[in-house]
Amino acid sequence: VQLQASGGGLVQAGGSLRLSCSASDRAFTGLVMGWFRQAPGKEREFVAIISWSTGRPYYVDSLKGRFTISKDNAKNTVYLQMNSLTPEDTGVYSCVSSNDRATMLSLRKRLTPSTYDYWGQGTQVTVSS
Repeated sequence: VQLQASGGGLVQAGGSLRLSCSASDRAFTGLVMGWFRQAPGKEREFVAIISWSTGRPYYVDSLKGRFTISKDNAKNTVYLQMNSLTPEDTGVYSCVSSNDRATMLSLRKRLTPSTYDYWGQGTQVTVSS
């Protein structure tokens, strides 16, 4: 397994979850690593990525303030702290990595799933009302 996501589960609205994504080898971490999500019946949506070298995070605007991405270089692991969850946050959260520097320069590239080289299997997040 190249990217292994964990930490999903069932939580009530207003609650919090922390997702983790670990790369089995440094070769799979890319220049950036982060998360997409897919709600039932909807397309995949960019959530956040973080630069391994600078630690700069990049978020989708709609989630700023509620979600925080962080990293542990020594563990090849990124985390997604999700607070004030709502039922609209329900979905499968997949971790991704990319060697494309454009993910840090271009919003379009960042939002495009095909930009990412590796995808984890996803972890289910369900928020009940």
